[in-house]
Amino acid sequence: MSTLLHTFPTTGFEVIGNARLVEEEEWEWYKPEKFYPVRIGEIFKSQYQVVGKLGYGAHGTAWLCRDLLDHRHVTLKVATPEALEGELCVLRHLKNIRTNHAGSSLVRQMLDEFQLDSKNGAFHCVVHAPLAISVKAFRNMLPERVLPIGLLKLVLKHLLLSLDFLHTEAKVIHTDIQESNILLGMNEETAEQDLDKFEKDELTTPGARKIDGDRVIHTSKPLVPPIYNYGRPVLCDFGEARLGDYDNMADIQPYQYRAPEVILDIPWDEKVDIWNVGMMIWDLFENKNLFRTTGGPDNKQDNIYHLANMIALLGPPPKDFLERTKGDRVRNWFDENGNWRGAAEVPTAGLEDAEKRLEGEDKALFLTFMRKMLKWKPEERSSAKELLDDPWLNNVR
Repeated sequence: MSTLLHTFPTTGFEVIGNARLVEEEEWEWYKPEKFYPVRIGEIFKSQYQVVGKLGYGAHGTAWLCRDLLDHRHVTLKVATPEALEGELCVLRHLKNIRTNHAGSSLVRQMLDEFQLDSKNGAFHCVVHAPLAISVKAFRNMLPERVLPIGLLKLVLKHLLLSLDFLHTEAKVIHTDIQESNILLGMNEETAEQDLDKFEKDELTTPGARKIDGDRVIHTSKPLVPPIYNYGRPVLCDFGEARLGDYDNMADIQPYQYRAPEVILDIPWDEKVDIWNVGMMIWDLFENKNLFRTTGGPDNKQDNIYHLANMIALLGPPPKDFLERTKGDRVRNWFDENGNWRGAAEVPTAGLEDAEKRLEGEDKALFLTFMRKMLKWKPEERSSAKELLDDPWLNNVR
């Protein structure tokens, strides 16, 4: 069977000056040898032809490719084996699970993996189905940078379904639930047309790139236009996920999203993901973090401000919860009776004061939903399955 290969142009694009840092070069730890020099038009594994650059991360880049064997488009993530080691372990585990759970289709699955060799060593590639845009990028396009209530509930229902699958069947803890790790899917009815258009646009109007010796730094392009009929939300990025015999005392989660047990050196479990959901909701719906983590004359980030704000909104932590600590930091913040003695003053405003967008019954139901996730004790937080039955989440008004 013959296969049509595109020859991508090498002229007619903007060349960026060598003095300017571009995309992955902007990371302060960037080293050229740690990023594989992918070129548009290149073919990997005699199967995947690179069509265009979709983005970059701390340790790798992402590309749209045409699968020349299965005649479809895929995305390709390229990074060092060290950067992908943890994520690959989880992705392989998820790929081997056979289930009818609805949430399994809302977790990004790996289609293929392979290794690339270069003069700087080995790189690993992970193949996924294409997705359109992160929830964070979508929210940033909105005038007030807040999700409409209906869309917020839709995202949450899909997210909680995916977490129920991860927690109950896959036995995986994500530990990094945030809006940049939830991607909206492609429109199922127009996906191939949209992907073909992206490919043709790169052929006719190649993106800007920087040529630095034998290395080319391509600039990323959005996969779909901003006004688009997006598909279902999918939970992605398992680089920080845990399964099996994991260290339940490890320091996890984005700083402002950390669960109290993580801050207080208390063993944690899958309920840290539930806490993360509550933190993320506030960003999506209120366009701000729920807890202030900085303070003092220098507005310095510190645990004492984080905990003081938790106490303001949730009340003091139970004494028996504090006694679970495996470290000695708690003694700096609480006395032997569990009373706060940290150097930061506890604010007076409560959770009702923090919520500004709703009123009446809608506000009461929303805050009740939030309080099911924002509990000091992990075992008192609702599970993902329990949250799916919440009245506020299922109220279609």
